Amino acid sequence: MARIPNVPSTVLVAPDSFKGTYTSTEVARAIGAGLSAAGHPVDLCPVADGGEGTLDALVQALRGEVRVIEARDPLGRPVEAAFGLCPMARGRVIGVVEMAAASGLHLVEPDERDAIVASTFGTGQLIAAAIDAGAQTIYLGAGGSATTDGGAGALEAIGQAGGLRGAEVVVFCDVRTPFEDAARGFGPQKGADDDDVGRLGERLEQLARGFARDPRGVPLTGAAGGLSGGLWAELGAELVPGASFVLGAVGFDARMRAARAVVTGEGKLDQQSLAGKLVSEIATRARQSGVPCHAVVGTRELDAFGARVLDLQVVLEAGTVAEIEAAGRQLARVV
Repeated sequence: MARIPNVPSTVLVAPDSFKGTYTSTEVARAIGAGLSAAGHPVDLCPVADGGEGTLDALVQALRGEVRVIEARDPLGRPVEAAFGLCPMARGRVIGVVEMAAASGLHLVEPDERDAIVASTFGTGQLIAAAIDAGAQTIYLGAGGSATTDGGAGALEAIGQAGGLRGAEVVVFCDVRTPFEDAARGFGPQKGADDDDVGRLGERLEQLARGFARDPRGVPLTGAAGGLSGGLWAELGAELVPGASFVLGAVGFDARMRAARAVVTGEGKLDQQSLAGKLVSEIATRARQSGVPCHAVVGTRELDAFGARVLDLQVVLEAGTVAEIEAAGRQLARVV
């Protein structure tokens, strides 16, 4: 393929996961394979917003390693769950925990979901295991939870392990919801009926009143059913928007400026994509830098006007790995 002098040739491939189907790494590899088959050099940059795929994206970017322990799933059953360890300069070690690994909704079948019982205890076990392994800072992705326990389970597990022991926690939040709205906003998707939502809301209110500081009314404290708020209130965790933090950690901006185009993606492109989701963040950065941005998505429920709001030039639907790779080949004709 002929190259134009002084114009970058590399295509940056930076998708989120197709939640419950393919990881961001799998999606990036498939899109990249299609582009490469058509002669385009690619820079694979799987990303996440604090939910599924955060562990893979950060461990890869920070050149860390993955370890596995046995933890409790949301219903207290044993489950193998991974966390990351990333050695940094001057002996500093970052632990990467994806709360969905032990407390995720995907671990509970639809007919066994119990929003009242579901606990973040396993997430606390992962945090404690990372500290045991030498982590002084914990990056915690708080998306994809099955829980609405306000972090009570995680706090219990961390307490049983001796506390943070000098470590600090940074929580990546994928929503700005305050603590008191976590049950109403997300309880139904975790199996809660109207009565359950009321009980969960009352439980969160009780927890808030007993915490060392009150998370109610504070943006980001409702992520993962209030897990972020519980860790903020009791352990002084720092809460940050997940998308922008992860993009910074993987060096997205510099890699984007060195590319001729960006291809992003997610499982479902819909109205929520306009509200600060990862695709929106990437599209905004690309527009501001004058880099064309395209998307491959599992399903598209966003109309042409919404796509123009995001400034996505081409949006392709693809539901299987083969279709995602084919979408990459199709995009190769326009990037």
